[in-house]
Amino acid sequence: MAARALKFPSHLKELRIHLCQKSPASQGVRDFIEKSYVDLKKTNPSTPILIRECSGVNPKVWARFEMGRESSVSLDGLKMDQVSSSINTLVQQR
Repeated sequence: MAARALKFPSHLKELRIHLCQKSPASQGVRDFIEKSYVDLKKTNPSTPILIRECSGVNPKVWARFEMGRESSVSLDGLKMDQVSSSINTLVQQR
């Protein structure tokens, strides 16, 4: 889907996604991971993509950039395409 074209910039060092296994607020994130993770990892094989599941946690994505700078975005209640768009916007930050 949209993740196929999502090529991470070289200044992105790590992507971490936190989500709940059951909550409706994390459904879009679960759908994104199920349908897009493989293509995302194939497109960005050297960038660590960490998926962390925890009961009751609000879905959120963190990006770690050069020199240890981190930024995050809430994915609470977003649909799969909105999750992809949010991740794309986050990783393109300078």
